[in-house]
Amino acid sequence: MSQHISNVRPEPDQVLTDIVDYVLNYRIDSEQAYDTARNCLIDTLGCGLEALEYPACTKLLGPVVPGTMVPNGAKVPGTQFQLDPIQAAFNIGTMIRWLDFNDTWLAAEWGHPSDNLGGILATADWLSRNAIADGKAPLTMKDVLTAMIKAHEIQGCIALENSFNKVGLDHVVLVKVASTAVVAQMLGLTRDEIINAVSLAWVDGQSLRTYRHSPNTGSRKSWAAGDATSRAVRLALIAKTGEMGYPSVLTAPTWGFYDVLFKGKPFAFQRAYGSYVMENVLFKISFPAEFHSQTAVEAAVTLHGQLMATGRTAADIRKVTIRTHEACIRIIDKTGPLNNPADRDHCIQYMVAVPLLFGSLTAEHYEDKVAADPRIDELRSKIVCVEDPRFTADYHDPEKRSIANALTVEFHDGTSLAEIEVEYPIGHGRRRHDGIPLLVEKFKTNLARRFPPKQQHAILDVSLDQARLEAMPVHEYVNLYVI
Repeated sequence: MSQHISNVRPEPDQVLTDIVDYVLNYRIDSEQAYDTARNCLIDTLGCGLEALEYPACTKLLGPVVPGTMVPNGAKVPGTQFQLDPIQAAFNIGTMIRWLDFNDTWLAAEWGHPSDNLGGILATADWLSRNAIADGKAPLTMKDVLTAMIKAHEIQGCIALENSFNKVGLDHVVLVKVASTAVVAQMLGLTRDEIINAVSLAWVDGQSLRTYRHSPNTGSRKSWAAGDATSRAVRLALIAKTGEMGYPSVLTAPTWGFYDVLFKGKPFAFQRAYGSYVMENVLFKISFPAEFHSQTAVEAAVTLHGQLMATGRTAADIRKVTIRTHEACIRIIDKTGPLNNPADRDHCIQYMVAVPLLFGSLTAEHYEDKVAADPRIDELRSKIVCVEDPRFTADYHDPEKRSIANALTVEFHDGTSLAEIEVEYPIGHGRRRHDGIPLLVEKFKTNLARRFPPKQQHAILDVSLDQARLEAMPVHEYVNLYVI
């Protein structure tokens, strides 16, 4: 007996309309959000400039067809490339994510909301250059900051209660969705067209987390967000042509996202969209390390100093215990051989062993030359993780959102050093006062990697002045970063 299937086109899913109405209608009046977005902008661009020192990253950059130049195209900071907005978004998104040093959001799902800057900056720059060519007003950097705040909010609020990693999907699905929404608004799409665009982002094939986990951890995790944010620009441009969308992309029985990819479970939401995520985003300031390890690395640096003060070395260590939270164990508690830098920066044992030995952790420490030091693997084999339920509860508590780790070092002679516990990393909102001056210094260091002093000063003069930055046309600001 056949069952009648209605072919009446449904109204758009509520999740779609909530995203689109927020992007179109919500007015951000939080000075804290805009100030944090400015700091996020400079930190994110600085991370991209540092990544340009690594051939594994730069080999992926530039036009799809070598030598292609796009008139009035978007420029890629720190390079000579001028590209279409889709490929520029990939370039910028790949640069800023390469070293795992840009901002972080930790909840039921993890991610890096500033990954969206690839699509946002490329689109804004392209639109601004074309506006000038047509005798029209360009977008300003306040438009970029506004788009950043809203992209952060969409990605972060969905992540609060919905774990994509538990069903095997990578968090860059949220980059694609958030970037699509804000880029479509920047392109001037109507409400219905933006709904279509966002539905296309959800119906798209989604990335598996295979490349983030043992035994397949690899460098795609460094360009996956660039791929997602560039795909968002492509989908927004497709929707701009009038291409149709799929209104029940999430809820359609059998064929929708919930049934196909989310075990039939609808999304849950903790709060309405506002500016909460940008105001509370986590900055990676001291260490280019997966964020669940940040406090462990800080504790290891402290313990290194104590080892030196007492005349001890790693050879004296019998065991290191990391008291930690469940998410840390699930993502980066790893034994066995580590095959590449991407493998190493997702292993907490490696990220603790290095500062215990050397007193610091930098991007260079993940490269093969350093990793060949046999002392690292020897010490790594002595490091064990144990879950502290309190740390796990505080990690999920919206009033705390801590990322705590505690390290204890035991010696062969039966003695030990006092446990070092660090509850909040330097980039946490509760340590903003201490963190922002260090973030600015990180930005200055990254500018010096790429530009002569005069150009560094020109970038700093604008970037550290909120009012001046917000008023500057996008293309003029991007031009400051051109080689």
